[in-house]
Amino acid sequence: MIGASDGEQLYFAMSESRVIFTHDDDFVIFHQGGGMFMHAGIIYCAQNRHSIGEILRSLIVIWEVLEPEEMRYQLEFI
Repeated sequence: MIGASDGEQLYFAMSESRVIFTHDDDFVIFHQGGGMFMHAGIIYCAQNRHSIGEILRSLIVIWEVLEPEEMRYQLEFI
């Protein structure tokens, strides 16, 4: 999906019931838009804030703790 707009990526992820992991602030803004963009979940991490190992450990914890239905329309921060 390289080159796809943020909205197209959200739509695709929703159609596949996939959570988006991103460093892009725009996805936080989309989420705060109050339902303008439906999504299966967004996990946001500010760029250069954590090591890849820390990010992976956090993603694994989220995957182990939350069911897909619990992530729907949710925004999690790492």
